[in-house]
Amino acid sequence: MNKALEFLRQQVGQKAKNSPSPLMRWFNPTLLHVAEGEAHFQYLIRAEMTNPMGILHGGMSAAIIDDAIGCAVFSLGEPEFYNTLSNTIEYMSAAAVNDHIIAEAIIDKKGNQLIHAQCVLWNEQRSRAIAKGRSILLKTSQKK
Repeated sequence: MNKALEFLRQQVGQKAKNSPSPLMRWFNPTLLHVAEGEAHFQYLIRAEMTNPMGILHGGMSAAIIDDAIGCAVFSLGEPEFYNTLSNTIEYMSAAAVNDHIIAEAIIDKKGNQLIHAQCVLWNEQRSRAIAKGRSILLKTSQKK
């Protein structure tokens, strides 16, 4: 097992206070599940994450999707960092303050330079999709 995956498996059931991502620490989700190329989180929607209508801001949805995909990439244990080249989001329904949402990120394909990934944001019961995102990430020359 790679060290990144081992680290993440120790975090299952906990808040993201030990995440290497400052943004994820701010979101403070609970890691629900992790496997190589896959990460699931639960987020509590706070007032500072909403738009003037009181629902989850689209930019926050995009950031959650990007960060959850980043964790799925991290779980691969690659020695290099990856940067997001594209992040396409489809918004489907709303989430409000105090709602819990689930982010399920998975790697679809890993090549030598590019990773294709997706993430779905669900309501807590996983019965309604809030947003779906697809990303392409590029391997950098920067080592972790």
